Amino acid sequence: MDAELARSGAAYHALSMPFYMENLLGQVDAIRDHGAFQLTYAADRPLLLIATRDIAQTAATLLSDRSWTGQANLPVFGADRITPQEMAAEISSVLGGPVTYRQSSLDDLASMLAARGGSEQAIRDLTGMLLAQDEGIYDADWAAATPTATDFRTWCETVLRPATSARRITRQNGSVPQWLLDLAASSSDGVMISSATQRATASG
Repeated sequence: MDAELARSGAAYHALSMPFYMENLLGQVDAIRDHGAFQLTYAADRPLLLIATRDIAQTAATLLSDRSWTGQANLPVFGADRITPQEMAAEISSVLGGPVTYRQSSLDDLASMLAARGGSEQAIRDLTGMLLAQDEGIYDADWAAATPTATDFRTWCETVLRPATSARRITRQNGSVPQWLLDLAASSSDGVMISSATQRATASG
């Protein structure tokens, strides 16, 4: 799609994003009930992050500003460059209890996806993307990006903590305010939604 837009001569900016913080919402139950979350990334390698609210703000700003021209790739990255172990420490601090990080293997992920009916191509694409991110595919973009407003701790305080509370209230009382339900449901059941090739395009 980017190649077609480039050939057309249209003015556009393609947004490039790393790991979405909201991916963790698919593990709210594990975080709350078992004090753990898992990803395939190395525990001690910095993971680049972005909150979806910041993606939306960047896109809205571009879409409402009709003055820019030309074509560009625009990295949209949060200010943090922290390891999964450091993420676990932040989550522990915000939630007030110990949370640990457990690294899972790409082979285990591939087997799980295959058991759930994932196609071979889709599994190759996803595991390849995760491996590339772990090996630093976003590092150059991060160095060139202007950091967005939401850091990981702020996201934990304003999104993750309310989401864990919403699940707890649902189990205890059987009812919960709609805004908390909407917030807890805002992830796609833990599916990884960050991608080096995923774009949000704003045409000027």
